[in-house]
Amino acid sequence: MTFSILTFDRKTGVFAGAAATGSLCVGGWVLRGDIESGMVASQGTAPSTFWRDEGLRRLHSGQSSEAVVRSLTGADGGRDHRQMAALDRSGGTAAFTGARSIPYADAILEDNLVVAGNMLAGPEVLSAMRDAAQGEYPTAAARLFSVFAAAQAAGGDSRGLQSAAMLILSPDSPPLDVRIDHSDDPIAALHSLYEKTQSQPYYGWLDEVPVLRDKTRAP
Repeated sequence: MTFSILTFDRKTGVFAGAAATGSLCVGGWVLRGDIESGMVASQGTAPSTFWRDEGLRRLHSGQSSEAVVRSLTGADGGRDHRQMAALDRSGGTAAFTGARSIPYADAILEDNLVVAGNMLAGPEVLSAMRDAAQGEYPTAAARLFSVFAAAQAAGGDSRGLQSAAMLILSPDSPPLDVRIDHSDDPIAALHSLYEKTQSQPYYGWLDEVPVLRDKTRAP
């Protein structure tokens, strides 16, 4: 149903996540993040928004990704139909894939990186995403779009895609939360939307709003 990625750059303090799916509204369903907490992706055939939102609250309280995923998934009797990935503020990662997830379904964990998916063409999709994410890129967005391209080239979601989303959290910039809820080519549409966020007047306005390193910033 979905493939997703969560990353943390220790040098810049930037969290970045992305997801795409063969259904609608992946950004609203799957991704959540907070610059002072980390990131969570909750997905599957019957995804739990409670895992997603409670997971982020627990990360903010200082729990590790492993503890958050273990506690939330272990307490849910419907967990076999769900999948969860988490990335904590120290770069720790964890994931859970329910036993009744539609194959191919799994996750790959690295320091500062987790990729997960279900109803994929095969394990090569996650491997391609992981490998693409580990390259060198000028921006977090460039990394995520490269991961999208790698996933598509490896077969991606076995049904094709209808929606895509990207969330970038930086201590020096406002959150970038962009999503395409329905499109015949959602990744191309997401890229076009991203390019607009990097153009004036919108891009200049971003220098006027509060950020983590300056919570009182104004014009």
